[in-house]
Amino acid sequence: MTSESVQIDTPQPAASAQQFTQLFSATRRGARLARLLAVEQLAAWGWPRDGERTDAAALVVAELATNAVVHGRLEGRGFRLGLALLPTGRLRIEVTDPRGERDLPAVLREADEGGRGLIIVEALAVDWGVDPCPPSGKTVWAEVRAVTTGARGQALSG
Repeated sequence: MTSESVQIDTPQPAASAQQFTQLFSATRRGARLARLLAVEQLAAWGWPRDGERTDAAALVVAELATNAVVHGRLEGRGFRLGLALLPTGRLRIEVTDPRGERDLPAVLREADEGGRGLIIVEALAVDWGVDPCPPSGKTVWAEVRAVTTGARGQALSG
């Protein structure tokens, strides 16, 4: 009897000195806590708490975490939030949930009561997408600008 090892390559953000990862319960409280801790982490990295970029990142975290709770929830399983400052000057936000077998999330344009979260993410993010997270989950990610430019083109954090 022989055993074979299978290696699955999943896209990872480029190495960054500033990374944050935390597991949360798949509840509305967990989604709220993810947003609050993301703001705390960004503040620890020197972002202003009330800055435009911090607000955008917090809103993206809130939408992705809420989607993980509402659409990606499995009983007894939580979701993972990851933040990484990339060398490209972007903040990568990743939310991983255990429901990879469902249709991948898509931006809905209808005027439903729900389903507008990814429209908000698309508006605030430079880029976003979905990656499989074997064996059964998915990671929805978005990148927002970590640096804004002032009137004279100088880099400003926040």
